[in-house]
Amino acid sequence: MTKPTGRRVLDVCVAALVLASTSPIFTLLAVVGILASGRAFFSQVRLGRDLRPFVLLKFQTMVNRASTGSTVTAAGDARITPYGRVLRTLKLDELPQLINILRGEMSLVGPRPLTPNEIDAMPRHLAAVVYRALPGLTGISSIAFVDEERLLAGSSEPERAYFEDVLPRKIALELAYAQRRTWLTDLILLLLTPLAPFVPAVRRRILVRLVPEWQGLTVGARVGSKIAVV
Repeated sequence: MTKPTGRRVLDVCVAALVLASTSPIFTLLAVVGILASGRAFFSQVRLGRDLRPFVLLKFQTMVNRASTGSTVTAAGDARITPYGRVLRTLKLDELPQLINILRGEMSLVGPRPLTPNEIDAMPRHLAAVVYRALPGLTGISSIAFVDEERLLAGSSEPERAYFEDVLPRKIALELAYAQRRTWLTDLILLLLTPLAPFVPAVRRRILVRLVPEWQGLTVGARVGSKIAVV
């Protein structure tokens, strides 16, 4: 049996503690989700460490059968329920991913786990480098693109904008961060996560400190009207 690393021990301890302390809220959100959309959880295959598939969990925020549409979501997407919109705004829909952390499929901090079609849209050798690490509940690209849904809503072609501009910048940012990643930088990202949507100026300053060239990073972006990261 492989001996758990310090990072893994921390992941398990924090995930277990947060789940235990939020169990009443967790239960309430699950029950309201069932009443609002017919089921508590949304599950989707994502690719994790070494591009191995696993089932990611979220609270249900869309109408049933929404999974048959695009995997790209912009603000105002008609598939999102009113209740789901509140969860997504507060990022509470991500809470069930603490279970993924306990299972060993995710970490507290790391690149966000992507769907197979997102991985297929990028150079495989770059994806392999990014996902040498466990995917995270939060991470550098999650914070940089915390307003992703709102940004995509400003594009006439949200799906094209995502795959040709946003996704390449996310991957470039993850690659740059991987070269500088330490326990301290992960802790900074973890502490910044709940504040990121509300303090854009602070977010920008911290991101520039962690990855100085982050705003100019791109991997083969082709869209004519670029998405501005704020």
